[in-house]
Amino acid sequence: MTATVPADRARLENGLGHHFKNPRLLAEALAHRSAGGPFPVGYERLEFLGDRVLGLVVADMLLARYPEEAEGPLARRHAALVRKEALVIVADRLDLGAHVQLSRGEEEAGSRNSASLKADVCEAVIGALYLDGGLEAARRFLLRALTDLMEADVRPPKDAKTALQEWAQGQGKPLPAYETVETTGPAHDPRFVVAVTVQGIAPATGTGTSKRKAEQMAAETLLAKVTGQ
Repeated sequence: MTATVPADRARLENGLGHHFKNPRLLAEALAHRSAGGPFPVGYERLEFLGDRVLGLVVADMLLARYPEEAEGPLARRHAALVRKEALVIVADRLDLGAHVQLSRGEEEAGSRNSASLKADVCEAVIGALYLDGGLEAARRFLLRALTDLMEADVRPPKDAKTALQEWAQGQGKPLPAYETVETTGPAHDPRFVVAVTVQGIAPATGTGTSKRKAEQMAAETLLAKVTGQ
């Protein structure tokens, strides 16, 4: 049974700066797979698309804002703007979590406040903006949403894979080993499960719409386990 979620979609569209010609796209972007209904995989397909749109638009923004910078600094700025923490900031400003359709079980488990869910839904909304209004609709939203974060020029933290590798080296252990243990879904909408192993420690798994995301999630899980954070 799906939990009833009060959602002011008009307010959300105002925050996005876009009125959807096809409201079904926004509904899909806000649907968790647990909710059932017309979207059996929830927002995951739009998340897959939104991740790519986000990367392109942010790269374009950075090239325009920093015309003299070399590839290395631009890459670091890009990493800071497309990482989960930045997307959670954007999602919280829009109160996206309040709009997500969840099953009652996921609701009771506190999934609505999950940072990973907020970041994934934010990417899905970007994908929905792109499909409904083209690249310009996504660009307008991201310019408003990310310009202050871009200007802040905060040095991005180490990603989970790098941090786990450095932890393992510091313990005198071999480098972490990653293995794709499952791939599901069609070729245009895959879902990967990746396991990461560090010598002497039980493996951890992560799931994502790309191997890169799944590896990062697995590394994040194992890193939290070994560091107690």
